[in-house]
Amino acid sequence: MTATLVDAKPVMSIHERIAALTRSVLSGEEISRDDAMWCFELENTADIFDLMAGANRIREHFKGNKIHLCSIVNAKAGACSENCSFCAQSSFHQTGSPKYGFVDPEPVLEAADEANKKSVTAVGLVAAWRGLKEGAMLDEVCDRIRDLKKSGKTRPDASLGLIGSQNVADRLKDAGLECYGHNLESSQRFFPKHCTTHTFEDRLATIGYLKKAGIKICSGGIIGMGETREDRCDLAMSLREIGANVVPINILNPIKGTPFENLPQLPPMEILKTIACFRFILPKQEIMIAGGRTVNLRDMQSMVFTAGASALMVGNYLTTLNQPVEKDLQMLKDLGLDPDWDNHGFVDQQ
Repeated sequence: MTATLVDAKPVMSIHERIAALTRSVLSGEEISRDDAMWCFELENTADIFDLMAGANRIREHFKGNKIHLCSIVNAKAGACSENCSFCAQSSFHQTGSPKYGFVDPEPVLEAADEANKKSVTAVGLVAAWRGLKEGAMLDEVCDRIRDLKKSGKTRPDASLGLIGSQNVADRLKDAGLECYGHNLESSQRFFPKHCTTHTFEDRLATIGYLKKAGIKICSGGIIGMGETREDRCDLAMSLREIGANVVPINILNPIKGTPFENLPQLPPMEILKTIACFRFILPKQEIMIAGGRTVNLRDMQSMVFTAGASALMVGNYLTTLNQPVEKDLQMLKDLGLDPDWDNHGFVDQQ
């Protein structure tokens, strides 16, 4: 675009601004919140594809062609005391979700063996409860982590809710835990709209204990809960601030019986744009596409990588099904991408 005055600076087009932001991030600079919000507000499909192209270049620059794969084991299901509006396992909602106590060692080791055969880097133990305290359950959790560690077949991860003391985090580290999943879920502003039995600050405190113990942080959130684009931007900014190593992006799959059962699904292009924006804000992190991708993205699932994703949750989710792992591996092969078996997917935070 040409300026009308000789001494006026030309107005930058959308294409040029995206290209400039891409160059800035590639050079190691952090994107500002204002620039990030501008990206989130893009509407035109061609502009979103431009943004995705930039995000793809950033992913390739910092992550190469390796895709980090994770899977989970529902180690304790249902009857959770928390009232998270998106969750089928909350005791506040009538969803018909399975309920059972903490799993025995055998299923965990079987999951590790299966993951190893399919190039999956990590297996995470996930439990539906408020969190971990000192006592017999912590002892049992540590035993499972040691079992996974001794098997040598996969990296032991866990997502076990809130942690109330430094000693609990230290014991998990001593047992061999390398990475702990603890999503912020949403922006601090939106958090009370999906959970009131604990707070955003409770989650930040848990992450503080884990980081002090030397445990890597897997923390992201859920999009499609009725939040605004500004909420998504602020979530990404908070994840940058806490130094998350792996950032899972879940897309709400409305479950019958939960307060969010009638929420409309996000359009696929809005989801892909969000992934691209997260990549601009978090250029070095593993951005992992997790729950809800099959039902929300359908035939567009492979585009998450061209939007900047560098990791994938494979296998079934906690209460919903995913597509077969073999199909995911074929998708990576078709795209010229490789499972990241050797690299644990961590980026050191300064």
